[in-house]
Amino acid sequence: MAVFNSIHRVMKAEKILKGRRLGILLIPVPRALQSDCGLAIRYGTDIKDSVEMVLAEEGLQPAELYVKRNDRYEKVEGC
Repeated sequence: MAVFNSIHRVMKAEKILKGRRLGILLIPVPRALQSDCGLAIRYGTDIKDSVEMVLAEEGLQPAELYVKRNDRYEKVEGC
C-alpha cells in the first residue's frame, strides 16, 4: 500500500496507474496509520514492482509504503 502526502499526488498516481491497466484500488488510509492525505493506493504483491517502477518513473514516490501482514501494517523501509 502506498500512502501519499497530498490528495493531488494520490489522485495523479491513481490516474497514471489505472491508465497503465494496473489493478490498483484507491482506499481510505487505515485508521491504524497516520496520513495528511487520507487516501492510499492498495495493490497486490504480484504487481508491486510494476506499480513502484511506474511511480518512480513519474516522480510520484509515495511518502510511505506499507505491507499488510495478518492484521498489522508494516512500514517498508527505504521509501
